[in-house]
Amino acid sequence: MAKLDEHPSVVRHRERPRTVEATALDAGWLRQICLDAGADDVGFVAIDRPELGEQRSEILAAFPGVRTLVSLVCRLNPEPIRSPARSIANQEFHANYDHVNEVTRRIVRVLGDAGVPAMNPASAFPMEMDRYPGRIWVVAHKPVAVAAGLGQMGIHRCVIHPVFGSFINLGTVLVGREVSDQGAPVDFNPCVECKLCVAACPVGAIGPDGHFSFSACVTHNYREFMSGFTDWVATIADSRDGDDYRRRVPASESASMWQSLSFKANYKAAYCVAVCPAGEDVIGPFLDDRKGFLETVVDPLKVKEEPVYVVPGSDAEAHVARRFPSKTIRRVRGLRPVSIAGFLFGMKLNFQREASRGLSATYHFIFTGREPAEATVEIRDRGLTVRQGLAGEAQVRVTADSDTWIGFLNGTRSLVWAMLRRKVRVRGRLRLLAAFAKCFPS
Repeated sequence: MAKLDEHPSVVRHRERPRTVEATALDAGWLRQICLDAGADDVGFVAIDRPELGEQRSEILAAFPGVRTLVSLVCRLNPEPIRSPARSIANQEFHANYDHVNEVTRRIVRVLGDAGVPAMNPASAFPMEMDRYPGRIWVVAHKPVAVAAGLGQMGIHRCVIHPVFGSFINLGTVLVGREVSDQGAPVDFNPCVECKLCVAACPVGAIGPDGHFSFSACVTHNYREFMSGFTDWVATIADSRDGDDYRRRVPASESASMWQSLSFKANYKAAYCVAVCPAGEDVIGPFLDDRKGFLETVVDPLKVKEEPVYVVPGSDAEAHVARRFPSKTIRRVRGLRPVSIAGFLFGMKLNFQREASRGLSATYHFIFTGREPAEATVEIRDRGLTVRQGLAGEAQVRVTADSDTWIGFLNGTRSLVWAMLRRKVRVRGRLRLLAAFAKCFPS
């Protein structure tokens, strides 16, 4: 058997010249590589920047050698995104996400040929679904883009580029070298505070005061992704036969799910991006004729007849009924936790602040069994605070077996059954516990 040192691949590797030394890369050289690969704008962020603190460990776990993150922007075509025909909008979204992934792949190839280790996480899907419903992404592209100077977050929770506005998709390349120069956040927010995203969102996920309802957005816009898909599967399983299923799910919705499964999952709205006029290359029509912009861009999305997916009893359900009479309310199941950690984290995502109006109380939760934990939850002034440990004086104290509590939240265990068997014990006013439950419908 030939020795490893004599293998042809090893010999060729030794003969190959290294074109880049293990020193800082020139920022201009790297930027040009990214532009040549098809990016429309580029910025660089060192892995030790404070803006990456919350996700640094995740990034290093995926690529331990990373030293710099390359953030890049690829433009969307605005007119397809603005169309009331969402098939046109979705085609544009998917085509551009594929483009971003191809651009980042080209960059990694060029860097690899130059002896620079690099890696390109997905711009959108696929993701690490074995972690679902927890953190499924390798890199959160938005905070990287902001740190790199490619824009600021708008009220709609999308990055707004100073030139291209909201009509962008983001990508990130992880590079195993330092770069000679870094980006810095832009010193102004391109958002013009027109609040058109507030007006157009069919589920009221964006509040005029900047509040954002994650649960409202994910339940409707991402209906055919993740939790919406699992809810649809549960609907099939719960149906007695074909006729019962057809009574539960209209034919058009079954066909839409088929389209998502056979092609790619479709966004139901993304109207916040469609109506956004911010950005130097985009804002002209809005400034020249605001009334005409509303009539041609915003109003067609507001009056579009379509199903809107909401969790029963949610703020979103009330919003649709009040603001969008031409849209059909479809009540579906929301996000459901599979662990106590997921329950505590998910409260921040599922909190319904309008349902909490008038409620002022502190709750202590003590979980025992397989997943022991203690937490303090405060609801005041339509706001929520969740802290680890027991703090202050609570009006309600809940002690529960962790598995039993998760079963109750998912509808597989009866709270009355659990209380009779001392699996769940409540001390305090039950009225306040009922008010708490209304703030987190599922």
